[in-house]
Amino acid sequence: MLQKLLIRNYAIIDELTITFDEHLNVITGETGAGKSIILGALSLILGERADTSVLINASEKCVVEAHFDTAKLKTFNQLLQEHELDAEAQTIIRREISTSGKSRAFVNDTPVTLSVLNELTSTLVDLHRQFDNRSLDDSQFMYEALDAVAETQELADAYRNAYNTFKALQRRVQQIEQEQVSWQKEADYNQFLFEELEAANFQENELEDLEVQLKQLSNAELIRNTLTESCIILSEGEQPVNTELRRVAQQIQQLSAVFPAAESLAGRLNSAYEELKDIAQELSHLQESVDLDPEQLTEMQTRSDLGNRLLKKHGVSETNALRNIHQQLAMTIAQQQNADTTLSQLKAELEQAETALNEQASQLLEQRMAKAGSFAADINQLLQLIGMPNAVLQIVLEPADHFTPHGKDRIQYLLDANKSGKFAPVQKAASGGELSRIMLSIKTLTAKALQLPTLIFDEVDTGISGEAAKQVGVLLRSLGAYHQVMCITHQPQVAGKGHLHFYVYKQMEEGKVKTRVRALNTEERIRLIAQMIGGEEPSEAALSNARELVMVS
Repeated sequence: MLQKLLIRNYAIIDELTITFDEHLNVITGETGAGKSIILGALSLILGERADTSVLINASEKCVVEAHFDTAKLKTFNQLLQEHELDAEAQTIIRREISTSGKSRAFVNDTPVTLSVLNELTSTLVDLHRQFDNRSLDDSQFMYEALDAVAETQELADAYRNAYNTFKALQRRVQQIEQEQVSWQKEADYNQFLFEELEAANFQENELEDLEVQLKQLSNAELIRNTLTESCIILSEGEQPVNTELRRVAQQIQQLSAVFPAAESLAGRLNSAYEELKDIAQELSHLQESVDLDPEQLTEMQTRSDLGNRLLKKHGVSETNALRNIHQQLAMTIAQQQNADTTLSQLKAELEQAETALNEQASQLLEQRMAKAGSFAADINQLLQLIGMPNAVLQIVLEPADHFTPHGKDRIQYLLDANKSGKFAPVQKAASGGELSRIMLSIKTLTAKALQLPTLIFDEVDTGISGEAAKQVGVLLRSLGAYHQVMCITHQPQVAGKGHLHFYVYKQMEEGKVKTRVRALNTEERIRLIAQMIGGEEPSEAALSNARELVMVS
């Protein structure tokens, strides 16, 4: 619900604040007073483009701000979440046009693009102006209206959920089929790569360990000779180091009897002797462990060459990376082998979903068709009352060859405006005022069942008067019982039906003409409606008629 509209520096409006009623708001005033300008300002909130031509004062920016009660608007709040905007009980939408012509839009002080603003506000305000009844171009609204009177909303919702499931399965099948085409091209090569790595069967860190072992085997002779020579020097030569060290230790030990300071040296020499003896033994063991087997060297070199070739082929540098590639190839091949099974299962599910969807679509179409005729008849009855006596509207449903989010059918609202026997889509066959009245009739009939945004009708009563205008007022009043409605009108019969009546007028202030708006009390309404009936100085009859119109409403 639109609670408040604030306008500053727009066209001939310097500053204006309007607080609206939650039911039917009527707006009247002399031609040129600014009624349509208010709608123009509101259009900025709805995302329409603007430039500096809207500025009454070229040195100040234009600001239009609308306050909406959005606490219970599920669709609007879902859109806020999708666009990562905060949802609050009251939503403030502001549009600013700078002196340079730059436009900015805000939702609860968060900047948004015009496209986002348009998407959001389309769920808040439904503006019906001459030649601007886009709802009749929207198949979703056509279906929602028919489902509302046919009481098929639950069935339509169930169908829509089944449709979404069907489309998801369809997309999954298409994805796997596309993957299969790609996989088939790579399948043989992947199998070759897998078998190559499978045959190699590298163990963890094997190539890195091989590199160390190869260096040892390649230098085995040098290693053995060096170890042998070291053993000879320590314990097997003509004057082994160990033997000489043992002799020195014994001599120092003997000296310690007469020279105590030598005793500690004797101990250290004995320790050194034992350590060198132990080293000599380890050198001997190492010498025996060095393998000079040329066949083993050849085998290891062949293994290392294979590993290096595969590392280079796969663009990696470690054994474990090759092992990971091996595992990934195994998984890919398994997926490829399982794809046919998965695809068969999904196709079976898709076939079942399609069968169920066909049944739901048929049931939905049957119930819609059963109600379409009487719904059109009800609309035609209202059109007779509101100044379209020759209009005949038809709602045509035809089976379609494919599923849509709304069913497996096509819907059209067709109109013969003059009983010519020739029907055309309503948006092409009706004038701007007629379109507004058709929409008024449809929305009046569906008011109880549909959650509608704020409805704004700009001169829906153009070209009618008398009883037809009265009936338009009755419909607007009826619609206002369930939804917030705003109507700009020149007809006293319509103005008298408002729950709240705004009067738009001009007045001179500080040498400038400015647009003003005020909410009228009962006596002010009666006098103004009397003036709409009988002129500036209304007669008692006009006043009595006006009083009757206001009191009846």
